Amino acid sequence: NYRIPEAARTLQEFVDEMSNWYVRRGRERYWVQGMTADKETAYLVLYNALVTTAKAAAPMIPFMAESIYQNLVRNVDKNAPESIHLCDFPKANAEFDFADIEAEMDAVRKIVILGRACRNAANIKNRQPIAKIFVQTSEKINEVYKNIILDELNVKELEITDDASSFISYNFKPQLKTMGPKYGKIVRAIFEEVNKMNGAEVMATLNAGEMVKLTVEGTDVEFGIDDVLVETLQKDGFVSDSDAAYTVVLDTNLTNELIEEGFVREILSKIQTMRKDGGFEVQDNIKVSYCGSDKIDEIINANKAEISAQALAVSIENAENDGKEWNINGEKVKITIVKA
Repeated sequence: NYRIPEAARTLQEFVDEMSNWYVRRGRERYWVQGMTADKETAYLVLYNALVTTAKAAAPMIPFMAESIYQNLVRNVDKNAPESIHLCDFPKANAEFDFADIEAEMDAVRKIVILGRACRNAANIKNRQPIAKIFVQTSEKINEVYKNIILDELNVKELEITDDASSFISYNFKPQLKTMGPKYGKIVRAIFEEVNKMNGAEVMATLNAGEMVKLTVEGTDVEFGIDDVLVETLQKDGFVSDSDAAYTVVLDTNLTNELIEEGFVREILSKIQTMRKDGGFEVQDNIKVSYCGSDKIDEIINANKAEISAQALAVSIENAENDGKEWNINGEKVKITIVKA
């Protein structure tokens, strides 16, 4: 069928998932030393996905698709058709349809999105490790996928729970446009009664698309999700977010150890940025010199081995320098790197 908008939207969603999830999650596979079987598989899958996507998109973006094809295909296979527009249009292959895996990974991504929203609400950077995350769901999450969630959200521990209500409470207010005409003067009394009820149970009923029913001042009352304004109240030290299927609760209490680990990650990030801006090769060893606050000095000295290993630094020295100045979690430091 000639359905350009639908096809374009589907391709756009796929490219977004491939770029911002699949490729990013596969960085370690692409950058591992040597040509292992896993690395070769990762490249072949990505290559096939890119070429097939270009062919599927060719009728809509003919010149861009042609450029991708010439770069990826003709550069390595001179016997391939001269143009992408001389290739057969891709056909769906039912053998590659893994609905269960796609559903599981979709669940993982939804949980990660909710976890990131919790981090943003708490104003905690993603490089700052967090002790624990709770996920309320009736589904069982594979251990492999748990590790992906922990890695994406930089959290130490994940706990699946049937009930996150101990971390959250709800306050319900009337949507006056709908509740006012129905119940007039008793609207306030209705919501005084509603807010005495178990908020988690009320919320579960509303999320299920069902009506909450009660009797107030002799009047039978019922209302649905469109009739209320819901205010989510957090327990101190915890932040939550939810959708129809999942509730995610983030423990935002930071120990001294977690704060120090966050500093180390920020320091490493700054050094890696300087490596990239300085045009260093991935495998280049470097020498690092820094000068800054006593706190920065203390943290670097306590974690020198880890920083050296990850930054490929053969030496890290506290010395006056005219390097780039950074503000790391409120602590100023100047850093210089040179090739070893």
